[in-house]
Amino acid sequence: MNQRWDADTVRGYMQWLETPMGAFAVRHEQRLLHHLVSGWPRRGHTLLEVGCGPGVFLESFWEAGFDVTGLDSSEAMLEAARERMNCRADFHLGVADHLPFDDDAFDYVALLTSLEFMPDPAAALAEAFRVASRGVLVGFLNRISPYYPTHGMPAPGLRGSLLRQARWFSVGSMYALVRATGVPCSITMRSVLHGPACTWRESRLFEMLNGWISLSPFGAYVGMRMDFGRRMPVTPLMLRTGKAVVSPGRQPATGGYSCREKHAG
Repeated sequence: MNQRWDADTVRGYMQWLETPMGAFAVRHEQRLLHHLVSGWPRRGHTLLEVGCGPGVFLESFWEAGFDVTGLDSSEAMLEAARERMNCRADFHLGVADHLPFDDDAFDYVALLTSLEFMPDPAAALAEAFRVASRGVLVGFLNRISPYYPTHGMPAPGLRGSLLRQARWFSVGSMYALVRATGVPCSITMRSVLHGPACTWRESRLFEMLNGWISLSPFGAYVGMRMDFGRRMPVTPLMLRTGKAVVSPGRQPATGGYSCREKHAG
């Protein structure tokens, strides 16, 4: 995220999340991401989300059992995230291409629909690889999908749209970006939201079309998991609740930058 995400833009984004289309899209994006990280250990393991925005995905990862930290360059986004997460996460104001953390500071790092809005996505990805000791998760908008022509392709009169200003990726271009880091890793890719945006609504047929977690490189939202070293993830036993996948016995996290800030005030 960057300076384009002022308070008005954040409010608009939050309102979109509450629309039927927005809620439908986020629900399937979260399903995809939790499917990808199902083999990652959670309890006692840390996850940093770079470009965390209002904390929608950060909250779902906390519910899944990770100890979470969020970083964003927008004060307005961080304020929305603190309000959502309360004392369940640490938060930091910073930029993705110069993370204020030591090497291997976190077990995992996630960049979810954030590289699209960063001035140097290659540098941001390299920084994510630097501070992650076990793996990186990337979620991105797919240029080679039915969603791009209607919502991402620049068009006269629609240049104010943030999605039309964003840098959309294809599966191939994201693979190239990952390989350019020079870090050896195994890559797993899946996608969802295969139909045009007009099909992103509640219907048995549309649920089947868009909720299918597939190897297809044409879904509007693509998730890519990078695992470091020889240690491959295993699939743990989990419980599934209404909105997120939750590890058995999850206890609320304690501490957090937002708590310290609140106590200090």
